[in-house]
Amino acid sequence: MSQNSDNLASFIWSLADLLRGDFKQSQYGHIILPFTLLRRLECVLEPTKAGFLQEAETVLATEMPEEAKEKLLARAAGISFYNTSKMDLSKLGEAGIKDNLESYIQGFSRDAREIFEHFKLAELIAQLAEANLLYKVVQRVREANLSPAKISNHEMGLVFEELHQL
Repeated sequence: MSQNSDNLASFIWSLADLLRGDFKQSQYGHIILPFTLLRRLECVLEPTKAGFLQEAETVLATEMPEEAKEKLLARAAGISFYNTSKMDLSKLGEAGIKDNLESYIQGFSRDAREIFEHFKLAELIAQLAEANLLYKVVQRVREANLSPAKISNHEMGLVFEELHQL
């Protein structure tokens, strides 16, 4: 097992430890998977986020159909997804974390949001907030370096596969 794999396993189990007692073991993967995906997407976007946000501001201010804006934003991002929010997981804060996280997720492109909807992330956020665990989970997730420079797409695919089976 590589050092990256060991670090990912450690990261995953540290999240499971936070959930222990408030959630059933069978729910861990359903919670950890979308938060891991959220962090991976954030890490992929991070190197170009500042420049993208400047371009996005211009695109969002123009009068054009949403579909056209989506295409321009994707082109500006240089990849098939983006996030127009000025927030990231480190800027959500403890007060109002639920609303801030939901707003941050709404900043993602439609395709990315649909994936989060598939995982019922909004419901998970509400459950974690109710259990007073949302801030702790977000803090733990944001500590993970899931950038493509650190974790290859192949390794992330294996992690997602493993989490999906939990």
